Amino acid sequence: LEKFAAFKTQQSVPAIAPSQAYTCLHYYLPEIPLSQDFLYYSWLIRNYPRLTDLERMRSTLPALRSPIISILMPVYNTPENYLRAAINSVLAQVYPCWELCIADDASTVPHIHQILKDYGEQDPRIKVDFRTENGNISRCSNSALTLATGEFVALLDHDDLLTPDALYEVVLLINQHPEVDFVYSDEDKIDDHYHLSQPYFKADWCPDSILSRMYTCHLGVYRKSLVEEIGGFREGFEGSQDYDLVLRLTEKNPAYFPHSQSSLPLADSWSLDGKQPRQ
Repeated sequence: LEKFAAFKTQQSVPAIAPSQAYTCLHYYLPEIPLSQDFLYYSWLIRNYPRLTDLERMRSTLPALRSPIISILMPVYNTPENYLRAAINSVLAQVYPCWELCIADDASTVPHIHQILKDYGEQDPRIKVDFRTENGNISRCSNSALTLATGEFVALLDHDDLLTPDALYEVVLLINQHPEVDFVYSDEDKIDDHYHLSQPYFKADWCPDSILSRMYTCHLGVYRKSLVEEIGGFREGFEGSQDYDLVLRLTEKNPAYFPHSQSSLPLADSWSLDGKQPRQ
């Protein structure tokens, strides 16, 4: 759920150790998120990963090829509780081979620097670039990209959330399709009362549809070498920089891209990025 609106109060969430991250995430989120839509809630009961599902996923990790996923997170003046929740949702991932590449676009609110500094000291997988001047979302994303060393990059907004199985499902699909350059997932939005409200179950890859709308959106995971080959994020496309990136990427590789069909990731309002990756 991309914007972990699962906090009922405006209290900040403390930094936590990786071993505590999953427990902390479920302290704030019920094991199965709620929805006022009965049919959708019935679907969540049947499909949302429980603790036992996550333990099963963890037990299969030794059998998988484990590429590093570099998560790019541009940051600017994010509310403290949203920022901590976004980072904690990364720490809570069942799949451990990730790095979180954060670029702060010269934020002016004082809590940003200390929070990012604390998390960077807590976990070596968290890298932070404090930009000295404010640019824009494209420049900031490119700064985060320069920190990335993984085979793939994932895009995460500074107020997004990932479900704990999000990266696992992406990597499972990469293992099934080793040639894949781009994976995308379904998403949802969650409010301050823990209710999921706007599930977005996406279509499988359609090159005609992507020319008319940016339907892949979050969670999007891309082969880093291809992103670098097309020049990363272009200035002048702020607000649609991800769409511009995908259009240029598909020009380089017009092949089929898988849609991951796992449990949803947490998203805007808070939103949810996670289940059901697609190639």
